[in-house]
Amino acid sequence: MSRSFTAVVGPAARRGLARLMPVAQLLRAGGARVRVEYTTGVAQAREVARRSAAAGDVVLASGGDGTLRCLGAALAGTGGVLGIVPAGRGNDLARQLGLPDRAEDVAELLLHGAPRRIDVVDTGAETVLGSVYAGVDAAANERANRARWTPSGLVYPLAGARALAGWRPARYEIAVDGGEPVALTAYTVVVANSGYYGGGLHVAPGARVDDGLLDVIVLGCASKLLFPLVLREMRSGAHVRRPEVTVLRGASVTLSADRPVPAYADGDPLSVLGSLSLQVRAGALSVLAAQ
Repeated sequence: MSRSFTAVVGPAARRGLARLMPVAQLLRAGGARVRVEYTTGVAQAREVARRSAAAGDVVLASGGDGTLRCLGAALAGTGGVLGIVPAGRGNDLARQLGLPDRAEDVAELLLHGAPRRIDVVDTGAETVLGSVYAGVDAAANERANRARWTPSGLVYPLAGARALAGWRPARYEIAVDGGEPVALTAYTVVVANSGYYGGGLHVAPGARVDDGLLDVIVLGCASKLLFPLVLREMRSGAHVRRPEVTVLRGASVTLSADRPVPAYADGDPLSVLGSLSLQVRAGALSVLAAQ
């Protein structure tokens, strides 16, 4: 039996549509029915996604990590299935899931791939698929989101360098699985379901999207002159061997800071950090991805 798909397209969809259309043509050529629903905001997009999944369609997300979070949050816990056409600047969850890039390979996976259950992160106010991060990387993300004319390959490196120049470490308290809080002075804390963020940085190389756990990466105090090397090591995940980096792991994490610092989730603003409580929802979302 052929699959049916509903592609949910938001108002800022130029890049996503350009990637979606050739995939949609290949899906139709393969016998699938494909509808495209245009929406005007997050609330409508999530309602369309839930309604389409309830009717038996695979919900197609064509975009980056923010788009996947928007639609994945709507489907988590419902039994609906999310299909992904990677079309963002970072595509970090797609990278973690090992999704293909060529339209032909994406269509083949969507037509014939088996659903895979992955974890999500409950922040209380939002459902996150990839990671939550509070500190200099969130400040860098703010800058990256404002960038309009910077080549895509340079957006995150330039934003990171500019954010770092004026940043001072904060004092964080981190409690894992209800244990005693650990106090650490750090540039940033990343609570990761997926191992990648920032357009390909392997910030949490031990993270798995289906292990029921969160990996907490704390980048502690170090000379700012060391950061270019640390960033280079993040491409492979080698930075976690540094003494300045602390790695924790658990199913729930409570995080607070001694001053307001920005907190982001999957490329979008989450809050100004006072305190956050994060909890894994194991296997809450079904996606079409390699097993």
